[in-house]
Amino acid sequence: MNKLPSLRNLQYLIKLHEINNFNRAAEACFVSQSTLSNGIQNLEEQFNGQLIERDHKAFVFTDLGLAVVDQAKKILQQTHELTDMTVNFNQPMVGKIKIGCIPTIAPYILKQFYSTALAKYPELNILFIEETTEKLLKKLEAAELDCVILALPTEIKACHSKILGRDKFWLAVHAEFEVQEAFSYQQLPDESVFLLPQEHCLTDHAISACKLVDKTKISPLSAASLNTLIEMVDCFKGATFLPQLAVKSGLINNRDIKLIEPISGKDTSRDIALVWRQTTQKSATFQQLADLISMVLTDLNCDKVGV
Repeated sequence: MNKLPSLRNLQYLIKLHEINNFNRAAEACFVSQSTLSNGIQNLEEQFNGQLIERDHKAFVFTDLGLAVVDQAKKILQQTHELTDMTVNFNQPMVGKIKIGCIPTIAPYILKQFYSTALAKYPELNILFIEETTEKLLKKLEAAELDCVILALPTEIKACHSKILGRDKFWLAVHAEFEVQEAFSYQQLPDESVFLLPQEHCLTDHAISACKLVDKTKISPLSAASLNTLIEMVDCFKGATFLPQLAVKSGLINNRDIKLIEPISGKDTSRDIALVWRQTTQKSATFQQLADLISMVLTDLNCDKVGV
């Protein structure tokens, strides 16, 4: 029987493919570069094929190497899930769970979510990270996260999702802006609407939900956080879109900023969802976790699903 490849060596190969640099990949794996290189060479000997084409200055993955990386990700994902399943088979809300969340949701739910989870499930060890949607989904696919909290619609590939609540959008404008009875974006000056960069899904969700078609109203300036957007609105007397979660947190308190409905009487909201892999053995955990987060969102004035 052929010797099976080491899981650790497969981790080295995946990390090298992810980072594309031997030194940094070794640092990320907490090993020396020679240890990482030897691990990959061992894989090549076991598979009797070249995984990486090397020269003195660069390297590229071969077709075999790319295929092995893809399969190795699945193997490591299933290994993590096997370990979790055996530890928590009859206790879905016990043990460690790694949760990711996008920056336009995380600051506004983390404290209440964590305290509620701790009170209800004291043996649940929550590890929480904040990242953009694209990066979270990559980490989810690689089994570096168990589940993620994000806003829909977005492409989630082969994953399950459960909508937790609907987060209404408001148009936040400087107090000096005189709102006419029937608001129209044409009332706003050109380049007066400040938005987050495109890697933040809130921008696309807000523009779509709030029907901002005239791109001349969008400022070429942008900010990496909602806090900075509000500073820009206050400073430059402009406007931006804010989710109800941010408003409820007091983001515009003591500011010369007022809120108006972008489209009177229309649904202008984003769906907040919990997303997890279809292959996971922890579906019971995520269903209970979704119910808990949904309850937290309701407390924070998000609309319930179907309401």
